[in-house]
Amino acid sequence: MKELSRGWVKFLQEQYPVGSRIRLREMGNDPQPVMPGTMGTLESIDDIGTFHVKWDDGRMLGVIPGEDSFTVLPPEAQTVKFFFPLTADLYERDEWGDLTNEPTPLDGFSLREYEGIILKALQNNAAPEETESGIMHWYDKEDAVCEKVKRMEFTVEERDRRLWGVAECKVVGELTANEKVNLIDFISGQASDGWGEGFEQREIRTGEGELYIHLWNDDNWSIMVEQDRFDPEFSKRLPDLCWSVTETESKLIYIERGKSGYTLSEWDTGNPARNRRIADYKNQELGVTPQQEAAMVHGSMFGWNTPGADPMAYEKHAKPEIGGMEGMTM
Repeated sequence: MKELSRGWVKFLQEQYPVGSRIRLREMGNDPQPVMPGTMGTLESIDDIGTFHVKWDDGRMLGVIPGEDSFTVLPPEAQTVKFFFPLTADLYERDEWGDLTNEPTPLDGFSLREYEGIILKALQNNAAPEETESGIMHWYDKEDAVCEKVKRMEFTVEERDRRLWGVAECKVVGELTANEKVNLIDFISGQASDGWGEGFEQREIRTGEGELYIHLWNDDNWSIMVEQDRFDPEFSKRLPDLCWSVTETESKLIYIERGKSGYTLSEWDTGNPARNRRIADYKNQELGVTPQQEAAMVHGSMFGWNTPGADPMAYEKHAKPEIGGMEGMTM
């Protein structure tokens, strides 16, 4: 095998992300080769340029540029849905045909009958610049989120007899915890102050009057992936991540399920009380309870198989303990 330069290997790793599909044309000198035409999924490219592939027939076998003949196809985009509460104000017409001064507030249950016109209004609100990537057009960072999330748009969907707001994302590859944090921050920002702020100022005409939709509100608003939002046991298990603060310095951190220690947040303010408020707000946004935070803190410190890493081990108003985490930064 001809050794590839470090620069060439780096180029391959950037050009062909994990999750890319591999179609084998012919395997070189392997005594038990994978059959030509077999498809597989790229798991990694190592430092010498070998493409490590999980083949669809169950085998794990690498292929080498120049020795094996294969085609790399772009990874397939997966749909990831984030669900959040939907509310609205309905200004009804009185007997003279005039709009009332005070609106009737509507929740997700009441909004089910307006699903069609809300969906059409969301689609009509899209700007010409959003044709290709949707609301991701307004994402202003050149980072992994920008690279992996190919499209994002707001839509609505009825579930459990309620109409929910949905941020529907087309994602290539797996999002890391930090990437999920940044994506959720972008979505909530667009729902509250960006795209959603303009949308809620546009009336939707109904037979009763005019409807104004709120993609965001300040009353216990949360945004959760589909499997968490509709899991009745979610509060009894550990979330993917949660926010917290360190005990001695109250630095803003987040904790990933299954990993030891924590990650310092770039949003740390240097103010202990403000950091605690941010952590509480972010946890509320993710639907994470204080009991889950306490269990995540314990698991990251003492092990994920210990009794304390179970949200059910904490009383209703238990506060998380962060002591002993200084110096354990990931």
